[in-house]
Amino acid sequence: MNVAIVQSPVGRLGVVEQAGAICRLAWETVPEGVPTPLLREACAQLSAYFDRRLTRFDLPIRVGGSVFQRAVCEAIAAIPYGQTMTYGEIAEVTGHSAQAVGRACGVNPIPIIIPCHRVMGAGGKLVGFSGAGGVETKVRLLRLEGAAGLLI
Repeated sequence: MNVAIVQSPVGRLGVVEQAGAICRLAWETVPEGVPTPLLREACAQLSAYFDRRLTRFDLPIRVGGSVFQRAVCEAIAAIPYGQTMTYGEIAEVTGHSAQAVGRACGVNPIPIIIPCHRVMGAGGKLVGFSGAGGVETKVRLLRLEGAAGLLI
């Protein structure tokens, strides 16, 4: 497993590569390894995102878990920069309940790159975020993307 660390406005992030794909982004302490070209690119893209120079990540990713978990992550990844969807809207896309979508969203292994911060509760309500800082971090990421007007 290869790991690289990137400093960000929302904390120190560990980016994990396995078998040529990004498979995890973690706030918790992860041991740094020798950065691969892919990890260097991931860190560069994350830095560009936080500098508002990147609106869509272009990295090979690999999400483990069930077919449903992968489908939810694909739906989340399709949400455009600066926009949001509700758990219910994603439920319609995936054919599952909003509660099931919420659980799958909560275990998204690659937050920010798979932008689960763009997923809202019914009526645009701010609910949960699995990254460090919870909802406060979610708000920071949405504001960074210029989606703050959606929060009111």
